Amino acid sequence: MTNRQVRYEVADGVATLTLDSPHNRNAISSTLVGQLRQGLTDAQVDDGVRTVVLAHTGGTFCAGADLSEASAAGADASPDELAAERTRQMTELLRAILELPKPVIARVDGHVRAGGMGLVGACDIVVAGPDSTFALTEARLGLAASIISLTVVPRLTSRAAGRYFLTGEKFGPHEAEAIGLISEAVQDSGEAVQDLVETLRKCSPQGLAESKKLTTAKVLADFDTFGESLAAQSARLFGSPEAIEGVTAFLQKRQPSWAAGG
Repeated sequence: MTNRQVRYEVADGVATLTLDSPHNRNAISSTLVGQLRQGLTDAQVDDGVRTVVLAHTGGTFCAGADLSEASAAGADASPDELAAERTRQMTELLRAILELPKPVIARVDGHVRAGGMGLVGACDIVVAGPDSTFALTEARLGLAASIISLTVVPRLTSRAAGRYFLTGEKFGPHEAEAIGLISEAVQDSGEAVQDLVETLRKCSPQGLAESKKLTTAKVLADFDTFGESLAAQSARLFGSPEAIEGVTAFLQKRQPSWAAGG
């Protein structure tokens, strides 16, 4: 397949989905979402797969939405229409991770931003190496972390959510562990993932599937309750003058008009 952005490999009962689009920092494009969802489907129907690992190439796990994709669409669609479609795709992807009846481990060895935080929040277990950093940058672009709040907020302490959703500050793996975003900050993510895989082998497929349902039921219920209104919020914000200025400033590598010194 041309434009392969997600690699799918199976070995020893582990399906590894590797985000492999380093040219745009593994940004969440329509192509990446489609390939990632296909990989999750392949892992689900393969009885030989016991565990799924979400990994990445390059120094960024995921930079969030591919803002250049929206810009390239130009006059073909309005900003709110593009936002509605992106939100639909992201909602389906997050649900696919949550509903997969197999454990999903995220192996992070780089930067995680915006929508990438939603992927991390959806995974069952997350290990992060020493070079990892995290940030919810939406507010700095005139946006809000609408749909991904459904997978991120339940992971965080309330004070941490209040701080990082509002400030967009960057923080490291030890802080991420302390506030509940990740499971463990480690020196060697590969070794940590292998240890987890070996531990999970001791559990039955049925036991894992039913146990996972217990941990994801509330989040999935919130998708049903709040998903539509959060999608509408996302579309409204993306079409707003402030968001257009924020995204434009980001793509032009300058400060937005409201930033100090901008």
